[in-house]
Amino acid sequence: MTPVELNQKGFEALIAALGYVDAVRFIKQFDSGTDNYTRDRHQWLDTLSLEDIWAELKGQQVSTE
Repeated sequence: MTPVELNQKGFEALIAALGYVDAVRFIKQFDSGTDNYTRDRHQWLDTLSLEDIWAELKGQQVSTE
């Protein structure tokens, strides 16, 4: 089976199981977007220190008392 045939049969199976609208909604979850995630991630993570990360984690802890 070629990749094109596999995509076609897979989408047909999704339509059969979910209906056209929900099949499209399912496929849209895997959209890779158009931006450069790796570059963007470095822009906001490279400025964080370990102390910043620990402070953020401590601020998110919920008291169990």
